[in-house]
Amino acid sequence: MKAMMRNIAIGGVLLALFAMVGTGLVSATYLLTKDQIAENEKQRLLGSINALLPASAYDNAIEQDLIFIRDPIISGKEEIPVYRARNGEEDVAAIIGAIAPDGYAGPIKLLIGIRVSGEITGVRVISHHETPGLGDAIEIDRSDWLLSFIGKSLSSLTEAEWAVKKDGGVFDQFTGATITPRIVVKSVHNTLLYFQKNRKRLFESPAYQGEAT
Repeated sequence: MKAMMRNIAIGGVLLALFAMVGTGLVSATYLLTKDQIAENEKQRLLGSINALLPASAYDNAIEQDLIFIRDPIISGKEEIPVYRARNGEEDVAAIIGAIAPDGYAGPIKLLIGIRVSGEITGVRVISHHETPGLGDAIEIDRSDWLLSFIGKSLSSLTEAEWAVKKDGGVFDQFTGATITPRIVVKSVHNTLLYFQKNRKRLFESPAYQGEAT
């Protein structure tokens, strides 16, 4: 019995030591890699932003010049990021992470670049659940459809023109998938309306002090 108890005690000590070593290794790995992980995330973010607005157009640390907003029309109940591009003291553009909540298969998350003048610099889909082969034409690597938004503004198109052609607008729809492009056009238009109404506040609000997402 004593031998058995001793073996159990030794086994418990060994398990505790293994747990401590394992925890130490995980902690050490995190400390050694966290800076690289943060840098990789920063570069991915900048890659997405610079696809909409060339890095030469601004000189601020755009990933840090960030605020979060919530609006039922362009983000539902979620907070979304707004990255502000500036050149010296001049406001250049806002990159807004809008959400179209009523996609055919769920929310469609967008990144929309808008110049101070109100012109769209570009649109990218960050995530979606649309039908492969139909609705996924909103992806830039599958179709150039998103490029049709570049240069558009509230002043360049009438209210009625902010729609797919099937609804009397100027934007193409996809064969067999009208709902998806209709929702994206609506979301981009709503984001432009929000930007026009809140432009001053978007650029003057203090930057978020936490980690960029």
